[in-house]
Amino acid sequence: MPLDPQLQDLRDQRARSGATPLYALSLEQARAADLAAIRASGGSPRELHDVTDRTVPGPGGPLPIRIYRPAPGGGLPALLYYFGGGWTLGSLDTADLLCRTLAAEAGCLVVGVGYRLAPEHPFPAAVHDCHAGLRWVAAHAAELGADRARLAVGGDSAGGNLAAAVTLLARADGDLPLAAQLLVYPNTDQLADDPSMRDNADPYLFNHHSVAWYTRHYLTGAADAADPLASPLRAPDLGGLPPALVITAEYDPLRDQGEAYARRLAEAGVPVEATRYPGMAHGFFAMAGAVDAAAQATAQAARHLRRCFGLPPAAE
Repeated sequence: MPLDPQLQDLRDQRARSGATPLYALSLEQARAADLAAIRASGGSPRELHDVTDRTVPGPGGPLPIRIYRPAPGGGLPALLYYFGGGWTLGSLDTADLLCRTLAAEAGCLVVGVGYRLAPEHPFPAAVHDCHAGLRWVAAHAAELGADRARLAVGGDSAGGNLAAAVTLLARADGDLPLAAQLLVYPNTDQLADDPSMRDNADPYLFNHHSVAWYTRHYLTGAADAADPLASPLRAPDLGGLPPALVITAEYDPLRDQGEAYARRLAEAGVPVEATRYPGMAHGFFAMAGAVDAAAQATAQAARHLRRCFGLPPAAE
């Protein structure tokens, strides 16, 4: 189908304003523009019982996290959420609206992890930060009021890539089975050359030039690109990973690799729900203030988490 009318309006606004693609800006400019764009289209923040910032030990020094608590009390399931931004942009602030919504709708604790960014900290720094965040939450579950037996990981775009990589590390750990994974238009193959990667070149939408720009910052060479922690689709075995929801967008260079990952998971016996949102482009998940499908997708994500956590459906 054609680009969704609401997304078409956003795309046309960018064209009329002569907006410069993020990949044509300096890093400082791109980081600021990314946050401004997300805040402009993200909608109103959901009210929660409590939101707390703190730092925890990480492999490269103190690691900032943000804890979203939807209700008082303990024993809550918890989602570790990793923000998007091509491993180069993004912060706890860019994922704040999403984390609030997921905490409210899924009825779980959400912990955003402020992993180190490239190019200052290239692969695999972000992966190990995200894994460390998960391990810390598991070790301090009682203190946080979280249920260590009901932990999940998730993220959008590069955050989805990091979540998938963390499931591989958690499986290798062997002592921390995860209840779920939430992968929203994830990068799964740094060497992908497929129809969606070739066809999406609109300068006013996320495109294959964007992908190449982020990859240049994140990876240091071909060996990195082939590493399953950078390209989970290239892992030889995906068995034993947690139940997955994989969300993709029709007009997204990452569409085909996300859907290929969902197929690989299913072939490995992992329960998978895979949904392509027609007419959508990369980034729509964070546009609840401007695009109706964003609210539909976050509601789907919340249902997946509630089901995997053993929670009853949310009241309509």
